[in-house]
Amino acid sequence: MNISPEDFGNLFKEFQREAFRLETLDDYSKSGGVEAYQAFLAGKPQPKEYKSAGWVETVRGATQSGKRMYRVHLLSRPLSDYLRFELGWGYVRNQEAGEEFFILDTTDQPNPLEGVPDFWAFDESTVVTMRYGNGGDFLGAELIPEEQAQEWLERRDSAMSNAAPFRDWWEQHKPA
Repeated sequence: MNISPEDFGNLFKEFQREAFRLETLDDYSKSGGVEAYQAFLAGKPQPKEYKSAGWVETVRGATQSGKRMYRVHLLSRPLSDYLRFELGWGYVRNQEAGEEFFILDTTDQPNPLEGVPDFWAFDESTVVTMRYGNGGDFLGAELIPEEQAQEWLERRDSAMSNAAPFRDWWEQHKPA
C-alpha cells in the first residue's frame, strides 16, 4: 500500500525504539542535498546549511531521547562520486548527531541481498520500502503489511551480520 510523504515523515517522529535503513543505490543525488552534492563535486567546502540540515536535527532528537537510528549501505568499490559525497560528508555529519552506519561491501563477496529494495524498519513492526528512478530520484514509498515485517527484519539481520562498522571500513577504503 502506498504511503503518503506526510505519513512516511511521521514515522520518524513516532517510532519508539529503533529505525533501521537499508540503502542499496550508488546514487541518490536527486533525492536531497543536491546543492551540497554540487559543492562537493566542485571541490567547495560543505555549505553551512547542509551541516545542520533538518535530517541532522531529526537524528539528534531521536538519539538524544534514547532511540537508535542505524543503517547499512550495500555497495561495491570503486565508489561513485555520489557515494564519496554521501559517505565522506553525509555519514560523517550524521554520525555526529548519533546515527550509526555500517557498510556491506560486495566488491569481493557475493551480494546476500540481491534484488532487495531500499527500506526502513521502525520498531520491528512497521516496514516501508522505497522506489527510486534514475539518479536516485525518490518516486515514493510503500507500507508493507505488518504480518510481512518479519521477512524484512531477516533482511536487516542479514545486512547487519555481513556489514562492517562504517568507521572501520572508511579508514581502510576512504578515497585519497
